[in-house]
Amino acid sequence: MDATLIFGDKKISTNITILPLVSTKQKRLGSMVLVEDISSEKRMKSTMSRYMSPDLADQLMQSGEMSLGGASSVATVLFSDIRNFTTISETLGAEGTVHLLNEYFTEMVECISNEKGMLDKFIGDAIMAEFGIPFAHDDDPDRAVRSAIAMMVALKKFNAHRAERKLLEIDHGIGINTDTIVSGNIGSEKRMDYTVIGDGVNLASRIEGLCKEYGAHILISEFTFKALKATYRTRQVDKVIVKGKGVPVAIYEVIDYHDAESFPNQIEVLKNFNNGIEYYNQAQWEKAIDSFQIALKNNPTDKTSQLYVDRCHHLTNNPPGSAWNGVWVMTHK
Repeated sequence: MDATLIFGDKKISTNITILPLVSTKQKRLGSMVLVEDISSEKRMKSTMSRYMSPDLADQLMQSGEMSLGGASSVATVLFSDIRNFTTISETLGAEGTVHLLNEYFTEMVECISNEKGMLDKFIGDAIMAEFGIPFAHDDDPDRAVRSAIAMMVALKKFNAHRAERKLLEIDHGIGINTDTIVSGNIGSEKRMDYTVIGDGVNLASRIEGLCKEYGAHILISEFTFKALKATYRTRQVDKVIVKGKGVPVAIYEVIDYHDAESFPNQIEVLKNFNNGIEYYNQAQWEKAIDSFQIALKNNPTDKTSQLYVDRCHHLTNNPPGSAWNGVWVMTHK
């Protein structure tokens, strides 16, 4: 299997089969050598393996579902983005920036591939990936969340290694959403790209952008949250109408990757934060502030609790009225 044959200066990849030739009386007549040229197949697999795990590439090639066109299906979309990348690139210069991205992408793509996700594309310093296409699993939302957690663990090790070399450390945010999307080869006859489109994709991107708002690293939509089969440490951080949308969506923060150092007194913080959210939804601003401030005492770095303290003070001075339903409208991406 996959033997390389050399003809002059040309190399081809082949499968070679050698079989004995015998007569009906079992007399040996000779041998047959069958050479199958798999060069184009191997090139295709090599290309596909850059976007998905090798076994997923094998499965796709065996299915023969590589024709042009699109299909509608349920999948989970993941976006990640490096924080303050413009400042980082200005500090490192062109060569240093490319070297950093290559190291970073190598680590992050491995986390996606390990969960059988498909790398869609790099968008500057951002990563777009899907779980559930071209082939669905019964736990694709879990695979996306596990991938995000692994990305955070890998980032911590990545930064520790850079710190040892006295290099600049980086941070990133991850947004995940599960929805019906359209996937397939999109483009022109001369240039096309296997990708996904739809409102579900846009929402995943918007959720990733909200990580900066709440000081979070992994945010998932209520649709992903409800589809999860396993249990993760989460908290509902808000119910928002994102920029460009008209329907509110609940978003949850996944905090499994945290340890006692990065998120101290986790149980106490979550208890008081959740109490604060209940008061917040009931428009009891003072009680909500008290709960969020207790959460902050247990973890002064919890930006989400501080955000709600500030928001409750704003709502105290600018009452939303009797129509208040706890939904916050985002005016920016």
